[in-house]
Amino acid sequence: MKIEEYLETLPGNLLSGEDVQLPEKSFREIFKFVELGEEDVFYHLGCGDEKGIEIAINEFNVKKAVGIDKNSKKIERAKKNLEGKNIKAELNCQNIEESDISDATVILFWFTDEDIINKMLEKFETLKPETRVITIWGPLTDCLPNKVNFPYIVNKTPFKKAKNMQEQLLEVFGVKCVDFVTAWEFAERYTKSIGSPEIKNDRFLTIIQTLIIWINAKKLGVVCGDDIPESIKTYISIMKTHFDIDFEYLLKE
Repeated sequence: MKIEEYLETLPGNLLSGEDVQLPEKSFREIFKFVELGEEDVFYHLGCGDEKGIEIAINEFNVKKAVGIDKNSKKIERAKKNLEGKNIKAELNCQNIEESDISDATVILFWFTDEDIINKMLEKFETLKPETRVITIWGPLTDCLPNKVNFPYIVNKTPFKKAKNMQEQLLEVFGVKCVDFVTAWEFAERYTKSIGSPEIKNDRFLTIIQTLIIWINAKKLGVVCGDDIPESIKTYISIMKTHFDIDFEYLLKE
């Protein structure tokens, strides 16, 4: 099967981040990285449960924390959990495109749907200067990151526009070209950041992400050298032979 077909079989669309609940350690890493503090108004868009909101309030003493999610069951459960702990926060059940985020100073935004991203970019552009928008894996569309601790990326308003995708990718990875080592390192960071102790296939997911990173870089013309590294060839072969997952066609497109 093609790699796109395989990704659709993963629970919770794990590789893309949709409907995946971040572990508590990742929230702490993100909040430290973005320097979340007592003067901040924090919004978690697509919050799922209340863990990120709880940590922002209890451990980082934010002025205000708001969680928004369109899943009513998750929001109701999150409200009960926070009320049971006597934690005051705002949890709203609505589509994030319809939300009022005008007072935000820090926003956690992890979505892959292009329509949602484009609509939210318009909202983000109207936010007050120096508002930090945190994404995971990739920066905001057509924007250069202000700060990177991969897979966590910060864009500040007003956003810096990238000349092209090549400039954006190299800025995120902080390299002049992408080789196998870079692709593996960044893939491993991602799987570890979203993973939990229960996940037993971290290495398998890291291999898939490594191939995706390198092949995308190849298509953009920013890999190191003209030849396909032996490690990439080996992993492509392993995926095809042992798991019936095809990457080869991507190199021919």
